[in-house]
Amino acid sequence: MTPRFTLTRRLAPDHAARSLRADVSAGLTATPKTLPPKWFYDARGSDLFEEITRLPEYYPTRTEREILTAAAPAIAQLTGARTLVELGSGSSEKTRLLLDALGANLRGYAPLDVSESALREAGEALVRDYPDLEVAATVADFESPIVLPDTPGPYLLAFLGSTLGNLDAGQRAAFLTSVRTALGPGDALLLGADLVKDTGELLRAYDDSSGVTAAFNKNVLHVLNRELQADFDPDAFDHRAVWDPAEERVEMRLRSAHEQQVKIAALDLLLHFEEGEEWRTEISVKFRRESLAAELAAAGLAVRQWWTDEHERFALLLAEPV
Repeated sequence: MTPRFTLTRRLAPDHAARSLRADVSAGLTATPKTLPPKWFYDARGSDLFEEITRLPEYYPTRTEREILTAAAPAIAQLTGARTLVELGSGSSEKTRLLLDALGANLRGYAPLDVSESALREAGEALVRDYPDLEVAATVADFESPIVLPDTPGPYLLAFLGSTLGNLDAGQRAAFLTSVRTALGPGDALLLGADLVKDTGELLRAYDDSSGVTAAFNKNVLHVLNRELQADFDPDAFDHRAVWDPAEERVEMRLRSAHEQQVKIAALDLLLHFEEGEEWRTEISVKFRRESLAAELAAAGLAVRQWWTDEHERFALLLAEPV
């Protein structure tokens, strides 16, 4: 490991296993049944999501990149950040746009992700390509309290990809409060947010014609079969993408094709599914500028700058603690 790349583990070795058991025990015995979307992302799930981001129907990734490419110089000028912290960094590909814009003023990059392998691969590549950059990676869950690294400020905390939309209102309030607690004077939050738009365009992004999103959704069944010795038959569930107008969010669901029972041996749990019963595997909230600004304000964060694409499909915003 190069001295300019360090990796800290803030999660216990059995954190993922314990979290999965807890989420399945609580979520799949509830009415309606639910699971959080983080369980899509084993190696196969991550590959499928990368494939989704390249589909013509899936606009968020390329639109955010387009906005970030145009806005990165202004972000650098407005923040003067010396440390870039990124939550849910993954491969850190879009991050390079910010690293290039922040330039010589930037001293450190602190990615945070639950995947140690992704952090290690991205971190080693970045210190190779940016000879003056120090990378301090942390294996952690972004829903835990946010702790900034012991590196020079001001800090720019990036939370891209509209991952905020995977949280419900209560979870978003807790997360934004945690962000505000972590940030000090002169620091800033860079947030990606998918916007409310035509329902057809939204649903096509989550139910593509090639069936990649359906395979991604069903991948959670393979994860449960492997990790918890369950006997889900993926062919016995159908992928569904549904728009909830009251909550202004897309929900991904799995619908039972027929009445069936599923055993999860590791939990000694027997689940019953009615024909047509749907269980939710993801929410993806879509935002409006005024309501998102109000959520940020409630947490003590003020929007300083707002960027969007020409069709106003996606937004990138810079917020500061007040």
